[in-house]
Amino acid sequence: MKNRTKLVRKQLDKTLLGFRSILGISIPQKGWIRAIRDSLGMSGKQLADRLHVTQQRVSEIERDELTGSITLKSMRKVADCLDCVFVYAFVPQISLEHTVHDRATQVANARFKRASQSMLLEGQALKEDDELDALYDMVEEMIETLPSTLWDDS
Repeated sequence: MKNRTKLVRKQLDKTLLGFRSILGISIPQKGWIRAIRDSLGMSGKQLADRLHVTQQRVSEIERDELTGSITLKSMRKVADCLDCVFVYAFVPQISLEHTVHDRATQVANARFKRASQSMLLEGQALKEDDELDALYDMVEEMIETLPSTLWDDS
């Protein structure tokens, strides 16, 4: 099951890689709906007719987009009326694989630090090379098993 999770994560990473190019695109000052509508030469009334709503509602929709309170359902409907496709995605800033590795490393370091303190007090401290090997093994095990506590904040 864990191998399946890793495979899904890698496949999702490949899919999401295509979205990386849009990360630098900024939202138009008046929002996407207004920018597309204006570039098509479509009035608010004409979009309202296509949406089967009032012109006032189109103004509300455009305002809601800017405030972030518009629903995904509304965005899809407006996009369709503008002959567009509404795209919704989470685009990781780094790959999901790296995110899991970074988190596993962070958790392993914290656990290892606590364990090292105990071992030091008991006179069982590891050599530096052995510490690095043990830490590496702990990180790899966490990546493979994805323990349920991996994302706990404690």
